[in-house]
Amino acid sequence: MKVTLTFDNGPDPGGTTAWVLDVLRDHGVLASFFVTGAQLGLPGARALARRARGAGHWIGNHTFSHSVQFGDSDDPGLPDCEIGATQDLIGELSHPRRLFRPYAGGGALSPSLLSEAAIRYLSAGGYTMALWNSVPRDWEGGADWIDRCLDDVAARDWTVVVLHDWPTGAMEHLPALLKRLDLTGAEIVQEIAPDCLPIDAGQVTGDLAAMTAAPAGA
Repeated sequence: MKVTLTFDNGPDPGGTTAWVLDVLRDHGVLASFFVTGAQLGLPGARALARRARGAGHWIGNHTFSHSVQFGDSDDPGLPDCEIGATQDLIGELSHPRRLFRPYAGGGALSPSLLSEAAIRYLSAGGYTMALWNSVPRDWEGGADWIDRCLDDVAARDWTVVVLHDWPTGAMEHLPALLKRLDLTGAEIVQEIAPDCLPIDAGQVTGDLAAMTAAPAGA
């Protein structure tokens, strides 16, 4: 079993991201951090992203506002405002493959996730879109998300987990997750499963139909 850990919605200058980085360091785990432009602009946030990058973690783009799914908007400028503006802020901290993760509003890969304009933008910009196959809802707080995560891990050969370096209290339990993953014999890898990369370096390599809104008037 392989497991890839990814963290969305940060960096959190309030302490959560720093804690996550400490835990990952202590356990020898490398992960990916998908940051939002709005968070990255907060005082102290860029230093956290720089620390993550310096430790070997990958930095990806998770939109600017984390509030609008591309398929729910007919604004042709939305991809540049949400993707391009964030990529500009990430700058030299970006992973070379320009990792991008869309906002899904709870983790579902619905037709609202993408628009044809967003796909064209990602393709033209040479982005690699990194999806997921496990969303244990850690934002609900508490420790129950650990069992949900482990259930997902047991159900497939390679699990790409979405967690959040966000101040819900859930990341207090990250050490427990890592210990239990070790007990299962799971191999924690930084690479993202190929079937979670339907756009790779600008090339569409997977079926996007079920996650792309139909053009207006279609």
